[in-house]
Amino acid sequence: MLLTVRNVRAALLASAALLPLAAQAQTAPADAPVTQDAPEASADEGEVVVTGQTTPNRPLITASADITLANRELIDQKAPRSTADLLEMVPGIFVEATAGQISNNYSVRGLQGGGQRFVQLQEDGMPILYGGGGADFFFDPDLTIDRLEAVKGGSSGVLTVNGAGATINFVSKAPNFDKPEGTVRFTGYNYGLKRGDFYYSQPIADNLAFNVGGYIQSSPGVRKNPFDYQGWRLKGSLEYRFEDGGYVRLAGKGGNVENAYYADQPYRFEDGKPTGIPSLDTQFGNVGGDAFANIAVPVSTNAHPSGYRDFKYRDGVVAKTWQARLDFEKPVSDSFTLFGHGRYLDYSYDFNGLFPGSGTGNAGLTSAVNYLTPGASSPINDLLTLGRARFPTTARFGIKNLRTGQVLGANQAAELNALNGNGFLQRTTLNHDTIDAYDFGMNLGGRWNFESGSFTNSLTAGVMYYKTKRDQDQSATASVVNDVRTNSDIYDVVALDATNNVIGTLSDNGLVSYGDWGAGIRSREDSSISLYLNDELSIGDLHVDAGVRWEQDSAKAWDGNQAAVNQPVPAGTAGVLPTVGATWDGTYAVRSKKKRAVAYTVGANYLITPGFSIYARYANGFQMNNVDPITGIELYEAGIRYQHGRLFSGSATVFRTNFRNQNYNFADPANPTQQSNINADLRTNGVELDLNVRPVDYFSIDFQGVFQDPKLVNLAINGANQEGFEGNRPERTPAQLFTITPTFKLPNGLGEVYGRYKYIGKIYADAGNGVALPSYGVTSLGASFNLSERLQLSVNADNIFDVVGLTEGNPRQGQTQAITDGYFYARGIVGATYGGTITFKF
Repeated sequence: MLLTVRNVRAALLASAALLPLAAQAQTAPADAPVTQDAPEASADEGEVVVTGQTTPNRPLITASADITLANRELIDQKAPRSTADLLEMVPGIFVEATAGQISNNYSVRGLQGGGQRFVQLQEDGMPILYGGGGADFFFDPDLTIDRLEAVKGGSSGVLTVNGAGATINFVSKAPNFDKPEGTVRFTGYNYGLKRGDFYYSQPIADNLAFNVGGYIQSSPGVRKNPFDYQGWRLKGSLEYRFEDGGYVRLAGKGGNVENAYYADQPYRFEDGKPTGIPSLDTQFGNVGGDAFANIAVPVSTNAHPSGYRDFKYRDGVVAKTWQARLDFEKPVSDSFTLFGHGRYLDYSYDFNGLFPGSGTGNAGLTSAVNYLTPGASSPINDLLTLGRARFPTTARFGIKNLRTGQVLGANQAAELNALNGNGFLQRTTLNHDTIDAYDFGMNLGGRWNFESGSFTNSLTAGVMYYKTKRDQDQSATASVVNDVRTNSDIYDVVALDATNNVIGTLSDNGLVSYGDWGAGIRSREDSSISLYLNDELSIGDLHVDAGVRWEQDSAKAWDGNQAAVNQPVPAGTAGVLPTVGATWDGTYAVRSKKKRAVAYTVGANYLITPGFSIYARYANGFQMNNVDPITGIELYEAGIRYQHGRLFSGSATVFRTNFRNQNYNFADPANPTQQSNINADLRTNGVELDLNVRPVDYFSIDFQGVFQDPKLVNLAINGANQEGFEGNRPERTPAQLFTITPTFKLPNGLGEVYGRYKYIGKIYADAGNGVALPSYGVTSLGASFNLSERLQLSVNADNIFDVVGLTEGNPRQGQTQAITDGYFYARGIVGATYGGTITFKF
């Protein structure tokens, strides 16, 4: 298909779990030309989608929920290189897409940054993970995906678990029952991404068909990196359609994907604007590199019997999955249909990520001279004190470059201050985090439809069951001293005599601490059952919807206990550190809770004319949170939808969200091994716009945006109410974000050219609103060219003006951050990238 932007972005959402997949996504015949003309009338209001309601074939214009659709054409135009890129297509979703291809943060409608556990990512109507957050480790957009559908609030908290903020559903292509079809795509970008996608489907018999698709890729990541990461995913399904309209489908998928990961790095403010530090580029700089390829870290023998755990930056983040799934829908009568959906996911990841400045915060970013001068100004003063005791004849301390062997003493101030053109050292945390888990989910129920004259009713009832277990090992989180530059070097801290000869080594191959983030051994288990009921009633032009879901979760948590006396380091370990730091003693503190909660919603829509409607919705949802307190989300919204032929379509929504008892942990800046707890209410009033204007056939412009006023209320840290936070903006939450996309169609169906401008308003790095990260706007350009009926070339350039944009401060520095001597830590977007795809359909 030609990547034409059509007025199909907003659409009615119904639960994909409640309609046959064949109704969700129909693929074009294989012999259809790549180019398709725009429809005579906008498809917006007549488009049927399947996420967020249960009435079949109900058009957007009658919906009573805030909804968004992005079809395959719009997905291709976005040119996503991660799941986070796709989420940016949903108005109201703020995405911090700065970690790389995985592990990005996203939030919705005033929720603080990193609130992704309230946004349920689904694949074909079932959660990728029961708990919500972290799903982008195990899902990537590829050619098997036909469309994205989203609903914010409203019925989202009723028709799925842990999705009270929003549900984002990725709907797969249905198998082709008419004839064979296939697509092959090759992708390349200037930073080194190389990827091949494929999709193929064909009928086997009149009522039996299959499809299969996936990708292989190789990429060093968007920032400079000496390592290259590989990966693959494969997905397929076999579907049988009954003569009476039902179906049964067996599907499976698997994958093994390596990815780069990026956390904070140092920046400085210059004339009120964030800039880089010499030798560390803001746009493509990356302190990670050869020095971090493989580092053996001492650890409790209860966690790892060898007494060591290897940190492997060269492996990046390795995510593995395999899943089996069974779906069916069977009409029992003309008015009653049974459905069932179940899947078992086995997944794991091995996360090797660098966190510069973690724990020490800005205080850890200082001159090499300060590092080597004993006293409060040294971020390693405890280590220097141990070194003085071990080597009493020390004249001074120095650093030894582990790559070159060069030694510099504290008295060589000129050489130290010239180090990499900036004179800085920093402490970087090696976060090695592994997850081994399974996630079983099932959704069974029935739908009863009744119609009499102008009266119709669709009643759906069902039961959802989820059983999950997640084992985590984050032991041996340690820190090193490294310099501030791309592909940075690690340094040993050494004791020197009067002539700067090394008389002893204080650090362990650069390691200056062990066990920084506690014992690190924990497990979580959930056994959840939900009963739900959703009714959708229409009387003429009035549509009234209501739903309720009751959930009971038997939750259990195992937290590894820290020994009263830390374990000594293994014999022969270099340096002066006597113990492995926080030591798991082999036992657990066990917490169990059986929790119950009810989500409910009611909405109404009135169709004033065939192209104009108004709606309103109230919803009260929740997030289960394992053994932690339940978080409640209350939503009020009202909106209008208007459609005027091809010229204009759009919606406007006013909303208020109340997040009650938003609760999460963060590392105590004074002692990173200890977790502090923050609890607060969040209140947000806002307006959301989603508009498309097509004044002439060859030109259209899309606008989507949110303008909101989020505020913190009743904030407490570790149970104590805090003054000075009331009315503050929640951390990492913009008040404005919008995107404008103009598109020009080329003559004779040759393709299209488009631009995109994305604006992100100012955010604060902390709940204390001490560090403000400036607003920024990113401009992108792209084009697609139909080289033949089956061959298409697409090119894309992102951030063409090389804008500096920061999405996050240093979350481990606490809730009252500050800029120190003009320097601070943050996560940033990358600079200008460009590349493209070539696609062949057969």
